[in-house]
Amino acid sequence: MGAAHSSATCLSSPATTNIPRCYLFHRVSKPSSNSSSIPTIYLHLQKPTSNFISQNHYSLKSPCSSSKIVPLSCARVRLMETQEGSASKPVIDFHGIDEELIQKMAYDALVWSSLHGLVVGDKSVQRSGKVPGVGMVHAPFALLPVAFPENHWKSACEVAPVFNELIDRVSLDGNFLQDSLSRTKKVDVFTSRLLDIHSKVLEMNKTEEIRLGLHRSDYMLDEQTKLLLHIEINTISSSFPGLSCLVSDLHRSLLKRYGEHLGLDSKRIPSNTTVNRFADALAKAWTEYNNPRAAVMVVVQPEEHNMYDQHWLCAALKEKYNVTAIRKTLAEIDKEGELLPDGTLLVGGQAIAVVYFRTGYAPTDYPSEAEWRARLLMEQSLAIKCPSISYHLAGTKKIQQELAKPNVLERFLENKEDITKLQKCFAGLWSLDDSDIVKRAIERPELFVMKPQREGGGNNIYGDDVKENLLRLQREGNEEDAAYILMQRIFPIVSPMFLVRNGICHKDHAVSELGVYSAYLRNKDKVIINDQCGYLMRTKVSSSNEGGVAAGFAVLDSMYLT
Repeated sequence: MGAAHSSATCLSSPATTNIPRCYLFHRVSKPSSNSSSIPTIYLHLQKPTSNFISQNHYSLKSPCSSSKIVPLSCARVRLMETQEGSASKPVIDFHGIDEELIQKMAYDALVWSSLHGLVVGDKSVQRSGKVPGVGMVHAPFALLPVAFPENHWKSACEVAPVFNELIDRVSLDGNFLQDSLSRTKKVDVFTSRLLDIHSKVLEMNKTEEIRLGLHRSDYMLDEQTKLLLHIEINTISSSFPGLSCLVSDLHRSLLKRYGEHLGLDSKRIPSNTTVNRFADALAKAWTEYNNPRAAVMVVVQPEEHNMYDQHWLCAALKEKYNVTAIRKTLAEIDKEGELLPDGTLLVGGQAIAVVYFRTGYAPTDYPSEAEWRARLLMEQSLAIKCPSISYHLAGTKKIQQELAKPNVLERFLENKEDITKLQKCFAGLWSLDDSDIVKRAIERPELFVMKPQREGGGNNIYGDDVKENLLRLQREGNEEDAAYILMQRIFPIVSPMFLVRNGICHKDHAVSELGVYSAYLRNKDKVIINDQCGYLMRTKVSSSNEGGVAAGFAVLDSMYLT
């Protein structure tokens, strides 16, 4: 639970002898318009190797063949090969698709992204993370939406309010949070510092009467069981509410123009209004705070290459509600912040109604004591925190694992139907003090993911490294095992996709992850908002275990309901 920048859990898909077919393209023809004036878009072709499809369902092998960049007009889209070398039907039927059509779509998509603000900071440009408009590049995206079953989409939307309510209930149980993380605190310095702040808030007997959560629950569709399995719920810095909407609009625009040639209907891409829904929630929280001179403060990293995703939200807040948002780093808040006797938080002399975190989820966000002082100052104030320290802790992986234990959900939820909905989508989660599961994970490490209490992508442990780390922990015999949990590895369907990054259209085998955004706002006993707000699809090459967009592993995508 609780990722900041699009962290995925069990992303490397197994090779299988019979990959389920998901036909997205029904018919393909050449575009009728003259494409001779369109500059060549380069396509990075990666030919699948014979070991891509293995007899072992849980094989960790992945395609790793030589590849080269060729002009798209010279490229050929090939059928995947089975282990025996005979051609099989593709997961998505790219056979016969006209290269000029792909070239035109890629070119148009890049133009659309530039015109509509589907952009991020270019990390190769020194000032791109600090100065808006300097060093912009299109956000990485999939050229076409990924096919996704409509029934699973509806199920994920239906359970979102239940997850919201669960997080709120857990956040109010300070003893549960402290007790569940007590062993982790001894071996994880970052978690320990968060718990120390939480303890100080409890000692103050301070109640967060107005509670705001902007969450994202992440899921993967498991190929073997056909179940949509929950990976985590992000309670802090749920990224891409702005850019995810733009990718849906991009794909809808492409299908309106080229859908006839592809046999696709743009209306099958569900609407995505996350940025406006999140702005609504922030504005209503601001209203509940009841100080018209106060502002919303977005807490950001010193160098934020994903600033445009955040600016989309701030712009919607200003344009729709005339609510001002200011951006401050933790270090700036420590320098400029003060707490008035009545609990009002001032930063640079500006009263703050709502604190919206887009940082603060990783140890690297606290390089000095200044950042920790700022976090404590905000928690001690009457400003509405999104998230509060208790919401932050409720989204940690250890708490997620504790909630998956038998009869624990009943501690927080009364509705048996809601409990069943949550349990149905839970993937397997275990503590490392479960000796039977640890033994099984050592024997079959490819079936598990070992997860530390970290967010943002790039932290999980896979494959033989799971076995080696478990054996090391057994040899050392200390309490470091409390810093990790074990999770069932999810094996999603693999599909050939066109991925666009840095202006290059790259064809590869890919897997996708669904994130469902939701908002929760409560003032004392009154629930003001508890809704699903939109979605994020992320697609990545199947040979990569990690999946964060901001971390450079995945691209933004949308869904085509089937």
